Amino acid sequence: MSRKISVIIPNRNGAATIGGCLDSVFASSHVDFEVVVVDDCSTDNSVEIIKQFPCRLVRLDKHSGASKARNEGASNSSGEILFFTDADCVLQSSTLSVVASSLPRENNRIVGGSYTKIAHDDSFFSTFQSVFVNYSETKTEHPDYIATHAMAISADLFRKSGGFPEDFLPIIEDVEFSHRLRRSGAVLIMNPDILVQHVFDFNLLKSMRNAYRKSKYWTVYSLKNRDLLADSGTASAELKINVASYFLCLFFLILSLLSGKAMLLAIPALICVFNVLVNRNFLAAVMSTKGFLFSLGAISYYLGLYPLAVGAGGFSGLMHYLLFFRGRGPGS
Repeated sequence: MSRKISVIIPNRNGAATIGGCLDSVFASSHVDFEVVVVDDCSTDNSVEIIKQFPCRLVRLDKHSGASKARNEGASNSSGEILFFTDADCVLQSSTLSVVASSLPRENNRIVGGSYTKIAHDDSFFSTFQSVFVNYSETKTEHPDYIATHAMAISADLFRKSGGFPEDFLPIIEDVEFSHRLRRSGAVLIMNPDILVQHVFDFNLLKSMRNAYRKSKYWTVYSLKNRDLLADSGTASAELKINVASYFLCLFFLILSLLSGKAMLLAIPALICVFNVLVNRNFLAAVMSTKGFLFSLGAISYYLGLYPLAVGAGGFSGLMHYLLFFRGRGPGS
């Protein structure tokens, strides 16, 4: 018997992408679904675009954030399965069919998917981010968290969970949600065949800003949660080693210059070799995504500049934690 899916999409000023997102949902090969779009007080014309589609539109009375929008979407849905995605994501025609066949009827499973390797807008920095997220989220069957750009969960389990935290650190509410449900006995499963294309619209500045911001709030949450060194999706052990290697190399290069001891240059060389070995699977994923020029540029960016933004964000997160959260428990 077919299982009805409620596709829940939060929207905040998504006029540039929400039309393409909804087009892709209604082009699905799966037939038993509804779409619930929750508008978080948009100031652009996205509501007018949403009204052109046969979906349920819920409008929040004040700007409240994506978590509130998702929770309201779940409250206004009727499907047995809830599938969360974002207004800047484009579903594949098979996405919902794979979701329907992937989520077991057992009520303690959460199934996730990821981005396609190549971003919808397919610029250099957008596709770099897309392949990075895809690799990081799909490398293990039982991930540390399920991201809300492609999350499937039974409606019953979601309602029993209490939903997404509405007063929380920005951008990582799905991590808290996943960790909370896992502690209660839920099983997190990654299905790499559940794919959505993301519209990043990234250039160098936007890519670095995104890395900084995510690193900042990841660091705050990880310090509170006491799992700073965990291998957790895009906050992977490989990325953390890449960042540590970057700054260690800088330290020894500066030390060599100041001391005049060229022999110290052997240390950063060894660190670089170790870092490449640790990150070899991600680098291989990059090389398999597009051609030689993309691979060369993406590897150079990941090893040579990206760690600067991640490291700066991590330092900012550490300062934020020490100023506002030190001494509080993990759940505070």
